[in-house]
Amino acid sequence: MPDFSCELSLFRQGLEVVAGVDEAGRGPLAGPVAAAAVVLPVGTSGDEPWLQALDDSKRLSARQREAAFELINEHAAAVSVVEESAADIDRIGIGRAVIRAMLRAVKGLPVVPEHLLLDYVPIKECPYPYQTLVKGDARSYSIAAASIIAKVTRDRTMQQADSLYPGYGFARNKGYGTALHREQLALLGPCPLHRRSFAPLRQAALLSGDD
Repeated sequence: MPDFSCELSLFRQGLEVVAGVDEAGRGPLAGPVAAAAVVLPVGTSGDEPWLQALDDSKRLSARQREAAFELINEHAAAVSVVEESAADIDRIGIGRAVIRAMLRAVKGLPVVPEHLLLDYVPIKECPYPYQTLVKGDARSYSIAAASIIAKVTRDRTMQQADSLYPGYGFARNKGYGTALHREQLALLGPCPLHRRSFAPLRQAALLSGDD
């Protein structure tokens, strides 16, 4: 379970605005990658009851994530979330797209953070002081909050995409390469939401004659 020890350590150094940052959707074959930045209120102790709803988004059920999403938006001092499209991922690569989304999310905050807490991702150049934490979404409430905001936002995008591009099962698989998704991809070929730079999509494009 995450806690507030990293944030409290920074507060003791005199910092007040600490943003947790995380992404969702690095691995799917379709859809955007989402990134979120969340600033918890100054004065948060880590013992507030609503924080108990937060965890690594992958450990929570869809219902738990939705409930936590609402709590974060209700209690957080600031929340920002952005998405990088499949076309952007194809153009600049998934690694760069993730980093760009994370920095755009931070820039979109209504406050300027003094320090970032990042779920582990290698960033060579960052305009803010930062700390990376391995499995940070399971260690820090701020990062866990960002992971939930990013995950729920992206899941909602893919649920909407299911009606626009039926047949791939986006509402269920959220763009991940499940067996059914791959079968339908081979049958239907890629749609505009597919990441054509990913190997399974290059193969599907060749099979369908799509260049």
